[in-house]
Amino acid sequence: MFFCRNLRPRGHVSALVLSRPAANHRPQLPRRYNATTSTEKPFYITTPIFYPNARPHIGHLHSLVTADIIARFQRTLNPSRPVVFLTGTDEHGLKMQQTAQAKGVSPLEWCDIISSEFRKLGERADISGTMFMRTTQQRHRETVEHVWRALAAQGLIYKDTYEGYYSTTDECFYPPSRVAPHSTLPNTKISTETGAIVEWSSEVNYKFRLSKFRESLLAHYTADAELNEKAEEGLTSRGVHPSVYQDAVIQDLKMESLEDLSISRPRERIGWGIPVPEDPKQTVYVWFDALLVYLSGVGYPSAGTTAWPPDVQVVGKDIVRFHALYLPAILQALNLPMPKTLLSHAHWTANQKKMSKSIGNVADPIKAMDDYGVDTVRFYLARVGGRFRDDVDWSEEQLRKHADEIRNLLGNYFLRITSKAIKKRVCEAHSASNEAHTTFQSLLAQQLTSIDLSKPAAITSAVDLDACKPTTNEDILVLLHNLGGLVSGHMQNLEVADALHAIIMILRHANAVFTNLAPWSTTHTPDSVLSCYLTGLETLRISGILLQPFTPRTAEKLLDGLGVPVGERSVEYARVGRGSVSGEGIDVVGVKLFEVPKSS
Repeated sequence: MFFCRNLRPRGHVSALVLSRPAANHRPQLPRRYNATTSTEKPFYITTPIFYPNARPHIGHLHSLVTADIIARFQRTLNPSRPVVFLTGTDEHGLKMQQTAQAKGVSPLEWCDIISSEFRKLGERADISGTMFMRTTQQRHRETVEHVWRALAAQGLIYKDTYEGYYSTTDECFYPPSRVAPHSTLPNTKISTETGAIVEWSSEVNYKFRLSKFRESLLAHYTADAELNEKAEEGLTSRGVHPSVYQDAVIQDLKMESLEDLSISRPRERIGWGIPVPEDPKQTVYVWFDALLVYLSGVGYPSAGTTAWPPDVQVVGKDIVRFHALYLPAILQALNLPMPKTLLSHAHWTANQKKMSKSIGNVADPIKAMDDYGVDTVRFYLARVGGRFRDDVDWSEEQLRKHADEIRNLLGNYFLRITSKAIKKRVCEAHSASNEAHTTFQSLLAQQLTSIDLSKPAAITSAVDLDACKPTTNEDILVLLHNLGGLVSGHMQNLEVADALHAIIMILRHANAVFTNLAPWSTTHTPDSVLSCYLTGLETLRISGILLQPFTPRTAEKLLDGLGVPVGERSVEYARVGRGSVSGEGIDVVGVKLFEVPKSS
């Protein structure tokens, strides 16, 4: 930033003087889980265990980014608390077996190839996962075998003939109540949940007594006190979120038709999978296998499984049933705590149609990030897909629109605050003040003495910010002071889009006020010029802190450019006058927050 050379900060008091980061500066890496360094239960978050029968699409990236935003927010909310962030691939089952055969490779060779694509997607998108699990790992197999034997010892597994509609695509049976005729194909039925074609099947396999847990699961999901109470770790959203999905789960449980679950397949039909303990002629059902990765990932059944239970599990709406009914029933049988919150998101579509390889309308997430930038795609996914309830149509036009939005509101504001014209006016204003050695932190403190920062008690949501009409720097500072709490409240309720919207509205208001006040004009008094400048710095600093979970690269560039100390980038410092920017005031004109998209 540009400051006159005589504007030097004094001591460590909330300095608002900026500098270029040192050449050897390295960003602070996310804290990793280490059971030996903390006695506090880690914040445990999971994504779906992706089924890699094909390369990843934009829906997979949406799940990853959603979980990453929540994980990064938890790190900024409580930097001392470890975060365990698990993702991975579900690599067994008939589809993987058939795909490998078609490719002319072994199932494991195909799994190695395609699983690496999901790992690369996470790396490309700056996903801060701490653990990538594969269901082909030996440690996972040992967990599956342990759980199977534990359930069998309680009489919860039995052998029987299973008849029902089977979907090869979904790799599961559906009861007649969840099947309907195909709209165009005669004598063909489909799953009402996924639209996949099903066929009648009858075979001998093992079943889990899922029906035994209907009442206990119903009690769990209908206990308002448990679902709505504030969790110790800060999350206020409990049960299945959004509530429309929880309502559907409760309705299913009230129907009194929860059938026992088929949890194995004849090995002669599906050989690629974990053999059933003590019965090698049967293969463990791929979903029973996959759901247990959340346990194997944190070391179960080891006594050192300190991360359990998950605080948040992110899933797509098509697999809510597996995570809201099947996994919790198994956990109840094992006498293990239930996951605290199941966050279900809707699907991404193309021209209002579900993305499908056969149709050819699948959006490539790697290409999108190459063309528009990682943070732009992350921003778009959170801004448009962060309400989770309704399907969202993927649109490059909308992606460009939101790329322009964040560049204009944040990037241009950053450039305006740090422009040569503003530098000149700030230096002139400060020289005219006859306080050559006054620090910027003291100037801000003087400005704040006449402002009641607690004024906007009515601002309780991002929607309230839409209705605000700030006209002065004081108005912006009052809104800024409450922004951290507002964003935290939305994030603790898993309202990702609303949290981001609150930040965007502050930037929108700040840009408008800055334009209207025009501090570059020679008609301004020295005090008004400094007020605009200080307000701009605080807006950038606080917005940068709160944007870290959403656009980590951009936020880091911004905070580095402002000289915000690494130790002052948590939510605690997202209050007016609470944090600092430091240095003597040298130019950072070369800092570019956003690259121009290839497509523009």
